Amino acid sequence: MSQNLSVNGEPKSDFGIMEEEKLSIMKKFAKMQTFQILGILVVITAIFSALAPDSFATWFNLRNVVINVSIFAILGVGMTFVIITAGIDLSVGSVLVFSSVMACKAIQGMGGQGWSTTIVGSLVALTVATLWGAANGWLVAVAKVPAFIVTLGSSLAILGVSQIITGGIDLRGATDVLVNKIGFGNVYSQVPVLGIISLVVVLAGGVLLHKTHFGLTTYAVGSNAEACRRVGIKVNRHLILVYSLMGFTAGLAGILSLAMYQQTTIAGQSTTALTVVAGVVIGGTSLFGGYGSIFGTTVGLLIPIVLQAGFIIIGVVPFWQNVVVGVFLVAAVYVDTARREAADGGGKSLKKRSYKESISRKGNK
Repeated sequence: MSQNLSVNGEPKSDFGIMEEEKLSIMKKFAKMQTFQILGILVVITAIFSALAPDSFATWFNLRNVVINVSIFAILGVGMTFVIITAGIDLSVGSVLVFSSVMACKAIQGMGGQGWSTTIVGSLVALTVATLWGAANGWLVAVAKVPAFIVTLGSSLAILGVSQIITGGIDLRGATDVLVNKIGFGNVYSQVPVLGIISLVVVLAGGVLLHKTHFGLTTYAVGSNAEACRRVGIKVNRHLILVYSLMGFTAGLAGILSLAMYQQTTIAGQSTTALTVVAGVVIGGTSLFGGYGSIFGTTVGLLIPIVLQAGFIIIGVVPFWQNVVVGVFLVAAVYVDTARREAADGGGKSLKKRSYKESISRKGNK
C-alpha cells in the first residue's frame, strides 16, 4: 500500500493532504481573479481609448491618472495587510486628515518654508498616524473589540479632534518645498514625484508581504489565528504591527495630500476608506482573510480612477463610476465566496474519500 509523504519524507496525514489541496485550490482562484480584474482594466482602457483617442490615450491623461491613484495606492498597501488578517480599517480617511492637520500645525509653529520644516512636519504626521494605528491594533487584538467597530469609532473620534483643532476650517500650512517639489514636482520630464513615491511604497509593500517573514505571518494569521497561537506566533503583537503599518501609510498619504492640495482636506475624505476597501477587495484580497496581493490591490484601485477619467472625457456623468465600482465590488465578494466554497467542497470530498479508505482498510483486516 502506498503512503503519502511530505516534502521532508515524513508520513503525511489525510488532514494535511486535505489542507494543502484546499490551499492550492484557493490560491489558483485568487490568481485567476487578479488576472481577470487586470483583463477588465485593459478592456476599459481600450474602450475609452477608442471612444476618445485624442483625449484619453494621451500622456497628459495618463499623468493625471497616476497622480490621482497615488494616494489611494499608498493607503491600499496598508489596507491589504489589514484585510489579509481578516480585519478592516474604516478610519484611514480620518487618520489622513488628522496627520495633515498635525503636520500643518508643526509647520506653522516652526514658521519656515524649507526642507527642515517640511521634514519635521512629515515626521509629526507619520508619528501620530502610526500611534493611532497602533491604538486601533491594540483594541482589536488585545481588547477583542471587532475591527469594524474599533475603526468606525476611531474614525469619528479622530475626525472630531481634527475639527476641534481647526475649528472645522482647512489649514493652509504646506511649505513651498512640499508643494513645488513633491505636490507638483517631476522626477524627469513629466513623470510626477507623487507617482514615483507611490510606486516605491507599492514595491516595498509587495516585497514585505510576499518575500519576508512578516508577510508570511500576516497570511498565516489571516488563515487561522488560533493555529498560529498554538505554534507560538505572537498574534496580538503582529496585529498591532499590521494596524501600525496601516496608520503609517495613512500618515504618508496625509503628507502627500497636503502637498497635492496645498491645504488639509477635512471634508474631502469621507469616502476614502470605502474607496480603498473596494479597490483592495476588487483586486482579489479576501474579506475572510488569508489571501491577497499588492499587485491585485493596485489594479483594483486603478479601475475607479480610470473610469472617472474616461467618463469625464467622453461626457458621461462621472457619478456612473460609483455604480460600476459597486457592481464590481459585489461581484468580487461573490467570486471570493464561491472560491472558498469550492475549496471547502474539495476538502470535504477528500475527507469523505479518506474516511471510506479507512473503513475499507479496517474491513480488510
